[in-house]
Amino acid sequence: MTDPTMSAERRRWLAGGVALAAAAAGAWVAWEQTRDMSTNDEALQAFWDLQLMQPDGGQMALSSLRDKPVLVNFWATWCPPCVREMPLLNQFAQSQAARGAHAVQVLGIAVDQAANVNRWIARQPLAFPVVLAGAGGVSMTRTLGNISGGLPFTILFDAQGQVQQRKIGELSEQDLAQWASFA
Repeated sequence: MTDPTMSAERRRWLAGGVALAAAAAGAWVAWEQTRDMSTNDEALQAFWDLQLMQPDGGQMALSSLRDKPVLVNFWATWCPPCVREMPLLNQFAQSQAARGAHAVQVLGIAVDQAANVNRWIARQPLAFPVVLAGAGGVSMTRTLGNISGGLPFTILFDAQGQVQQRKIGELSEQDLAQWASFA
Protein backbone atom coordinates (compact mmCIF):
# COMPACT_ATOMS: atom_id res chain seq x y z
CA MET A 1 0.00 0.00 0.00
CA THR A 2 1.05 3.56 -0.62
CA ASP A 3 1.26 6.18 2.07
CA PRO A 4 -1.56 8.80 1.59
CA THR A 5 0.73 11.52 2.99
CA MET A 6 3.38 10.71 0.41
CA SER A 7 0.78 10.77 -2.33
CA ALA A 8 -0.42 14.24 -1.26
CA GLU A 9 3.17 15.47 -1.07
CA ARG A 10 3.90 14.15 -4.54
CA ARG A 11 0.79 15.88 -5.86
CA ARG A 12 1.95 19.18 -4.34
CA TRP A 13 5.42 18.78 -5.90
CA LEU A 14 3.91 17.83 -9.23
CA ALA A 15 1.50 20.79 -9.15
CA GLY A 16 4.36 23.11 -8.19
CA GLY A 17 6.52 21.78 -11.01
CA VAL A 18 3.72 22.17 -13.54
CA ALA A 19 3.05 25.74 -12.35
CA LEU A 20 6.75 26.60 -12.56
CA ALA A 21 7.01 25.12 -16.07
CA ALA A 22 3.90 27.02 -17.18
CA ALA A 23 5.28 30.28 -15.78
CA ALA A 24 8.63 29.72 -17.51
CA ALA A 25 6.90 28.88 -20.81
CA GLY A 26 4.71 32.00 -20.51
CA ALA A 27 7.75 34.18 -19.82
CA TRP A 28 9.58 32.67 -22.81
CA VAL A 29 6.60 33.27 -25.12
CA ALA A 30 6.28 36.88 -23.93
CA TRP A 31 10.01 37.44 -24.46
CA GLU A 32 9.89 35.88 -27.93
CA GLN A 33 6.92 38.04 -28.94
CA THR A 34 8.61 41.20 -27.68
CA ARG A 35 11.89 40.28 -29.33
CA ASP A 36 10.25 39.44 -32.64
CA MET A 37 8.06 42.57 -32.62
CA SER A 38 11.15 44.76 -32.74
CA THR A 39 12.13 45.86 -36.20
CA ASN A 40 15.78 46.40 -36.94
CA ASP A 41 17.08 49.42 -38.85
CA GLU A 42 18.01 47.34 -41.91
CA ALA A 43 14.46 45.97 -42.23
CA LEU A 44 13.00 49.47 -41.91
CA GLN A 45 15.40 50.88 -44.49
CA ALA A 46 14.62 48.03 -46.88
CA PHE A 47 10.90 48.74 -46.44
CA TRP A 48 11.27 52.47 -47.17
CA ASP A 49 13.47 51.70 -50.19
CA LEU A 50 10.75 49.60 -51.86
CA GLN A 51 9.03 50.60 -55.08
CA LEU A 52 5.76 48.74 -55.44
CA MET A 53 3.33 48.46 -58.32
CA GLN A 54 -0.04 50.14 -58.07
CA PRO A 55 -3.15 48.32 -59.31
CA ASP A 56 -3.36 50.72 -62.28
CA GLY A 57 0.17 49.73 -63.40
CA GLY A 58 2.09 52.70 -62.02
CA GLN A 59 4.77 52.47 -59.36
CA MET A 60 5.03 54.08 -55.95
CA ALA A 61 8.25 54.61 -54.07
CA LEU A 62 7.47 54.14 -50.39
CA SER A 63 10.14 56.74 -49.64
CA SER A 64 7.71 59.33 -51.06
CA LEU A 65 5.65 58.86 -47.88
CA ARG A 66 8.48 59.66 -45.47
CA ASP A 67 8.51 62.86 -43.41
CA LYS A 68 4.86 62.36 -42.41
CA PRO A 69 3.15 59.85 -40.15
CA VAL A 70 1.95 56.87 -42.20
CA LEU A 71 -0.51 54.11 -41.34
CA VAL A 72 0.32 51.07 -43.49
CA ASN A 73 -2.34 48.37 -43.74
CA PHE A 74 -1.50 44.98 -45.24
CA TRP A 75 -4.70 43.41 -46.56
CA ALA A 76 -6.18 41.09 -49.18
CA THR A 77 -9.50 40.86 -50.99
CA TRP A 78 -9.85 37.22 -49.84
CA CYS A 79 -9.44 38.15 -46.14
CA PRO A 80 -12.83 38.83 -44.46
CA PRO A 81 -11.49 40.95 -41.55
CA CYS A 82 -9.42 42.95 -44.06
CA VAL A 83 -12.50 43.69 -46.15
CA ARG A 84 -14.56 44.55 -43.05
CA GLU A 85 -12.04 47.16 -41.87
CA MET A 86 -11.67 48.90 -45.27
CA PRO A 87 -14.64 51.29 -44.81
CA LEU A 88 -13.24 52.29 -41.40
CA LEU A 89 -9.78 52.89 -42.89
CA ASN A 90 -11.33 54.87 -45.71
CA GLN A 91 -13.21 57.11 -43.25
CA PHE A 92 -10.00 57.54 -41.26
CA ALA A 93 -8.07 58.53 -44.39
CA GLN A 94 -10.75 61.07 -45.31
CA SER A 95 -10.81 62.60 -41.82
CA GLN A 96 -7.01 62.76 -41.74
CA ALA A 97 -6.87 64.49 -45.13
CA ALA A 98 -8.94 67.30 -43.59
CA ARG A 99 -6.19 67.85 -40.98
CA GLY A 100 -3.74 69.06 -43.62
CA ALA A 101 -0.08 69.08 -42.61
CA HIS A 102 -0.72 67.12 -39.41
CA ALA A 103 -2.49 64.28 -41.18
CA VAL A 104 -1.65 60.62 -40.90
CA GLN A 105 -1.30 59.26 -44.42
CA VAL A 106 -2.85 55.88 -45.12
CA LEU A 107 -1.36 53.30 -47.48
CA GLY A 108 -2.87 49.94 -48.32
CA ILE A 109 -0.48 47.16 -49.30
CA ALA A 110 -2.44 44.38 -50.97
CA VAL A 111 -1.16 40.84 -50.48
CA ASP A 112 -3.14 39.91 -53.56
CA GLN A 113 -3.25 39.96 -57.36
CA ALA A 114 -3.79 43.18 -59.31
CA ALA A 115 -6.97 41.92 -61.01
CA ASN A 116 -8.62 41.11 -57.67
CA VAL A 117 -7.62 44.47 -56.17
CA ASN A 118 -8.82 46.39 -59.25
CA ARG A 119 -12.22 44.66 -59.09
CA TRP A 120 -12.50 45.40 -55.39
CA ILE A 121 -11.52 49.07 -55.75
CA ALA A 122 -13.98 49.47 -58.65
CA ARG A 123 -16.78 48.43 -56.25
CA GLN A 124 -15.36 50.19 -53.19
CA PRO A 125 -13.26 53.24 -54.15
CA LEU A 126 -10.68 54.21 -51.56
CA ALA A 127 -9.49 57.65 -50.49
CA PHE A 128 -5.93 56.38 -50.02
CA PRO A 129 -3.36 54.77 -52.31
CA VAL A 130 -2.99 51.02 -52.64
CA VAL A 131 0.10 49.17 -53.83
CA LEU A 132 0.63 45.50 -54.58
CA ALA A 133 2.94 43.17 -52.70
CA GLY A 134 1.49 39.90 -53.98
CA ALA A 135 2.29 36.73 -52.06
CA GLY A 136 5.61 38.29 -50.98
CA GLY A 137 3.66 40.67 -48.76
CA VAL A 138 3.43 38.07 -46.01
CA SER A 139 7.23 37.86 -45.83
CA MET A 140 7.36 41.64 -45.79
CA THR A 141 5.00 41.74 -42.79
CA ARG A 142 7.23 39.29 -40.94
CA THR A 143 10.27 41.53 -41.37
CA LEU A 144 8.16 44.33 -39.87
CA GLY A 145 7.22 42.35 -36.76
CA ASN A 146 4.23 40.22 -37.79
CA ILE A 147 5.60 36.93 -36.46
CA SER A 148 2.49 34.95 -37.40
CA GLY A 149 2.18 36.38 -40.92
CA GLY A 150 -1.55 36.96 -40.33
CA LEU A 151 -3.74 39.52 -42.07
CA PRO A 152 -4.77 42.22 -41.66
CA PHE A 153 -1.57 43.69 -40.27
CA THR A 154 -1.31 47.41 -39.64
CA ILE A 155 1.67 49.56 -38.66
CA LEU A 156 1.82 53.22 -37.68
CA PHE A 157 5.09 54.92 -38.60
CA ASP A 158 6.06 58.33 -37.25
CA ALA A 159 7.38 61.13 -39.46
CA GLN A 160 10.91 59.72 -39.08
CA GLY A 161 9.81 56.34 -40.45
CA GLN A 162 10.02 54.55 -37.10
CA VAL A 163 7.39 52.07 -35.93
CA GLN A 164 5.09 53.51 -33.27
CA GLN A 165 2.28 50.94 -33.20
CA ARG A 166 1.46 47.54 -34.70
CA LYS A 167 -1.65 45.42 -34.77
CA ILE A 168 -2.29 41.97 -36.14
CA GLY A 169 -6.01 41.63 -36.77
CA GLU A 170 -8.94 43.88 -37.51
CA LEU A 171 -8.66 47.54 -36.52
CA SER A 172 -11.29 49.28 -34.42
CA GLU A 173 -12.36 52.92 -34.23
CA GLN A 174 -10.63 53.07 -30.84
CA ASP A 175 -7.35 51.85 -32.35
CA LEU A 176 -7.45 54.55 -35.01
CA ALA A 177 -8.43 57.30 -32.54
CA GLN A 178 -5.56 56.33 -30.27
CA TRP A 179 -3.08 56.04 -33.13
CA ALA A 180 -4.07 59.44 -34.55
CA SER A 181 -2.84 61.00 -31.31
CA PHE A 182 0.71 59.77 -32.08
CA ALA A 183 0.86 61.96 -35.18
